[in-house]
Amino acid sequence: MIKKYLFILSLYLGNPVCAQQNGFKIPDTLRSKDYDYLFEHIKALEDGSVKQSLYLQSFLQKAKSEKKPEQIINGYKNYVHHSPENLKLVYADSMIYTAKKSMDNALIGSAYLSKGIVYYAQKKHDYALDNYLIANNFISKTNDQYLTYKVKYSIAHIKYYLGFYDEAIALFRECIAYFKGENPRAYLNSLHSLGLCHNRIGNYGLCTETNAKGILEGKRLANDEMKHYFIHSEGINQYFKNNYASAIKKITYSLPAIHENEDFANESVGYFYIGKSYWDLKKPQMALPYFIKVDQFFEDKGYIRPDLRENYELLINYYKSKNNPKSQLHYIGKLLKADSILHTKFKYLSGRIHKEYDTKELVIEKKKIENLLDQRKYNDFIFTGIIALLFFFLLFIASRHIRNKNMYRQKFEELMKKSEVKVEAKNKVEVKNITNGIAEINQDTVAAVLKQLEKFEKDKKFLEKDLTAAKLTVAFGSNAKYLSKIIYHYRGKKFTKYINDLKIDHIISLLKEDKRIRNYTNMALAEEAGFSSTQRFANAFSSKTGMPTSYFIEELKKVQSKINVGNSYTN
Repeated sequence: MIKKYLFILSLYLGNPVCAQQNGFKIPDTLRSKDYDYLFEHIKALEDGSVKQSLYLQSFLQKAKSEKKPEQIINGYKNYVHHSPENLKLVYADSMIYTAKKSMDNALIGSAYLSKGIVYYAQKKHDYALDNYLIANNFISKTNDQYLTYKVKYSIAHIKYYLGFYDEAIALFRECIAYFKGENPRAYLNSLHSLGLCHNRIGNYGLCTETNAKGILEGKRLANDEMKHYFIHSEGINQYFKNNYASAIKKITYSLPAIHENEDFANESVGYFYIGKSYWDLKKPQMALPYFIKVDQFFEDKGYIRPDLRENYELLINYYKSKNNPKSQLHYIGKLLKADSILHTKFKYLSGRIHKEYDTKELVIEKKKIENLLDQRKYNDFIFTGIIALLFFFLLFIASRHIRNKNMYRQKFEELMKKSEVKVEAKNKVEVKNITNGIAEINQDTVAAVLKQLEKFEKDKKFLEKDLTAAKLTVAFGSNAKYLSKIIYHYRGKKFTKYINDLKIDHIISLLKEDKRIRNYTNMALAEEAGFSSTQRFANAFSSKTGMPTSYFIEELKKVQSKINVGNSYTN
């Protein structure tokens, strides 16, 4: 019995490591089976079961032994779909690693798309979009229509999430036209998403038509996977038509299937609109349990979106009417937390959301209730002191912000100048006194290494990821100690800074020359320059230029805008 549990634990913690070990062998009964056979059994078996793990390992091991990159990626994708939540990104990264080794744009794009989908399911939309854009960059270099429309579908969801409904509608319509004859589930998903967009822009009649069409198309295609989602969507749509009883009935009917799918986002939204329906029917006591369930999802999953913000306004109003300041204060705190997240994640939407309570009013109300509960223990002197400290703190922040802006501006102007200063600096480095043991190195060796460094810089070999002094030493056929001394003497930098500065200079050149690159995220720029992480790129850029990437790009755009205006006058 103990061995059985240890085996199950190893499958959870070791996959796909187990498949890579020499100790794992594909069972004789599965050795001759093809990939389709293994895949069908993976889908049919219960997630986390010992039998499913056996098929997962066999699929991946077969692909690796046959050295088929596409099937290896599919093997990792199987793990993404059937593994615990905390391991999905690990397997997605394995997909990307394998795809990059294959040098196949379609495989690389598909792998990044899969990672974005994992992030989207976790409601980490910023990370999802970063990966979608990288995927699109690779897929656009191929003729793979299916992947092209998968990216369109994914980006359409981000646009819907951010509130760009008209743009999302255009993309979903393209996806509907393409997927109708290609993929039934993707076709139904696109129809469902289109209905949601119609609801958000207030076209409730067209939303009803789309939901009805989705249910009929599901029957025609013998695919009822989306049936409950269309009913869920129509229930919310009925709320906006003021048909509250119908809304409650439809959403309640749909929720068990949505709960079974572990779709906490749609479950939370469903509870909110059931609660809203009861509230508008003047039944606040019946609405209250549903609002509390929405709050529980926010507490457990951190899930919030603009329309769910009202959940806390209603809870605050309810407890205010019950003269319950303690609960009122509790939900004011929750609303402030929700606002903080919404301002961060929904910066495109935050100015367009109608707020019954703006943040300033909430802080004042919160302070009043705290004073009431604490029996006014804070006196006027302390309050005045806090205000004074806050004033000086804000003054300090403002002055530091101005200083930083001035410093950034000066650094930017220096970067935009021609390379004379750079040449002078380089020459100063080269005429240094011979120190740090450079004299002990044979001059022919120095000359050879310098020639290799020039070729290394010219060919942009520094863009390689995880480049170390040891790797470069091997590539040059040199001595690590000598190489470091020569770089330090003739480039004036230690090895890591030398490589980082080359990478940043390369990015600066790209940003100056290609306006499309200016729309890249830090993550995409880090990938372009060969940094192992976004944070390392950001640190290196700031160290080299004295400013954040966002400021440099913003100033570049201003310069370009002035040039365009000047050209329009001359023309």
